[in-house]
Amino acid sequence: MILVVRTLSAMILSLAAVAAMSSGGGSSLNSSSPLDPFDSSTPWSLVEDPANSSSEPVVQTVTPDLRPATTAVALQEVSPWDIALCVTGTLISCENALVIAVLFYTPTLRAPMFILIGSLAVADLLAGLGLILNFVFTYLIDSSVEFVTLLSVGLLISAFSASVFNILAITVDRYLSLYNALTYHTERTVTFTYIMVVFIWVLCLTLGLLPALGWNCLRDESTCSICRPVTKNNAVALAVTFLLVFALMMQLYLQICKIAFRHAQQIAVQHQFVAISTTKGVSTLSAILCAFGVCWLPFAMYSIVADYSYPVIYTYATVLPATCCSVINPIIYAFRNPDIQKSLWMACCGCVPSNLSLRPRTSSDV
Repeated sequence: MILVVRTLSAMILSLAAVAAMSSGGGSSLNSSSPLDPFDSSTPWSLVEDPANSSSEPVVQTVTPDLRPATTAVALQEVSPWDIALCVTGTLISCENALVIAVLFYTPTLRAPMFILIGSLAVADLLAGLGLILNFVFTYLIDSSVEFVTLLSVGLLISAFSASVFNILAITVDRYLSLYNALTYHTERTVTFTYIMVVFIWVLCLTLGLLPALGWNCLRDESTCSICRPVTKNNAVALAVTFLLVFALMMQLYLQICKIAFRHAQQIAVQHQFVAISTTKGVSTLSAILCAFGVCWLPFAMYSIVADYSYPVIYTYATVLPATCCSVINPIIYAFRNPDIQKSLWMACCGCVPSNLSLRPRTSSDV
């Protein structure tokens, strides 16, 4: 009986205290909103009655919980495709940074061919950094800011466009070295090569600035391509330009093969050796064209037929192989070169392997 009386007394006192706080008279919570004991939005907790120090069962009273509620911050889920692109960008950056370092610290590598290889390495390095920055802007910085989006897209367009055009320039250089073999080294000066490289970069930087100059779909989502904020028309124009570049490269490599076979037939003394060498060169050219086409053709064709409404997984599935072309470029155009190989061996271990060819490599080598 005594226990029941104490329980009822405690509950009455608790309700009275709540009513006093709600009235605001002399309460320290006068500046806050009144608490409604029957409001479901008010948090409540069970608190032990300190007045009950006897050995009898513990009496608990219901009091409002006035502690500030904590809100959980939802983290953006990281896409595995974006992780793959970031890892690819890191690999691209490391490879091409090594090529640039070798070319910069080796004074003998200043021929027009090496200038073009260096320009290609710079383009691929910027492409790799652009992929890393795109990952950072997406998950670590507020990507809704227009400046961040336009900067990331502009860097990627300029870098990958410069990579494709530098590959075309290297192809033209190889063709001219065979077509004008006698006058190539007198006509193909370093100054002319630098002018061509500057023209390529001015063109590609202009293409990268187009989204920032208003050629974007930030104001009209219905005009977006598969790569926001590039418009559908711009994406189609870039894709068609790539297809034209690829067609021109195929024609040039076909002419290179014809010239190489013609030279092989004209040299009767070294016929067997040249035939084997020419066959190997044609195989290498085929591998170069196949790698370039497999990497870029799916993305170019998909950019023409698709738009922003298509599933994003298809965009990732075509973009990732295109970025892998910048992983292959240093292997094809730099690390296969004997002069660059000798520089790498000298930088790593201070020696050159005896089986490494000491013959100077010309731009006509494939």
